Amino acid sequence: MSRLLDPKILMTIKNLQLAAKTTIDGFMQGINKSKVKGPGLEFSQYRSYQPGDDLRWLDWKMYARSDRYYIRESEIETSISVRFVIDASASMNHADNGITKIEYAKYLAASLTYLANQQNDSVGLYVLQNNQLFVLPSKKDHQHFSRLYFQLENIQPGGRFTEPVQYKDIFAGSTKKELLIFITDLYQENGEIFKLLDELSAQKHEMIVFHILAQNEMELDYKGFTSLEDLETGEVINIDSGRYATAYKQNLQQYLSSIRQQLLNRNIFYRLINMQQPLDQALKDFLNQRNKLKA
Repeated sequence: MSRLLDPKILMTIKNLQLAAKTTIDGFMQGINKSKVKGPGLEFSQYRSYQPGDDLRWLDWKMYARSDRYYIRESEIETSISVRFVIDASASMNHADNGITKIEYAKYLAASLTYLANQQNDSVGLYVLQNNQLFVLPSKKDHQHFSRLYFQLENIQPGGRFTEPVQYKDIFAGSTKKELLIFITDLYQENGEIFKLLDELSAQKHEMIVFHILAQNEMELDYKGFTSLEDLETGEVINIDSGRYATAYKQNLQQYLSSIRQQLLNRNIFYRLINMQQPLDQALKDFLNQRNKLKA
């Protein structure tokens, strides 16, 4: 078991589902137990025969009793592919109250990986940093999950976000629609993260963006500091928390509202996470919300 798997968190989420969509014959519907009806092993219901239905699924006993044709339907048990895309640029080293964004991201990804494994889903890992791309393709055997946890534990942020030229390699050749979970602080210089999201959303995958922010970022709470250094560019700016805090918070809320709307326009599920919130509660709130949306 990985050190990233906190028993308290696992107890919180053990009875919840990731509530991801899945694909059957190119159609996305439902969660792990698909609501798409077809010839499966678990009987669901009968319906009247319609011209064009497969005659193999006619129920002749029902015909003998009612003199009408009925088709047996069943729910098809399916598994999905969950791909984690982790922003490991230098800005993810930002710390608050003794924890960095990347540490929070690792625990978040590890917990959802565990949940996906419990659902018999395959999981992959993609790490973007400093113009490089680490790829661990989706699988669901025990050794693969061990490798994935090992890679998560050893992510070391650095440099800037991966350039768009690398994006085409993330899901090259993938035809099955999947659940993509992108964990990032959405720090970007020239819209490079939204270029990535556009590339991925064009493939019609279901996507979730976890936007991680620290409490000191949200409150401009840097007591004792008169300047801040950009972790990726090295640029230094002077700050006056007391003087500009109100205007800063207003601008931040406008920025977050804009981000949320831009992702909504791309049919991407957005979730802001304040690192001050305990991860187990953040996960429980998110999963409950997802399950209600998919109900």
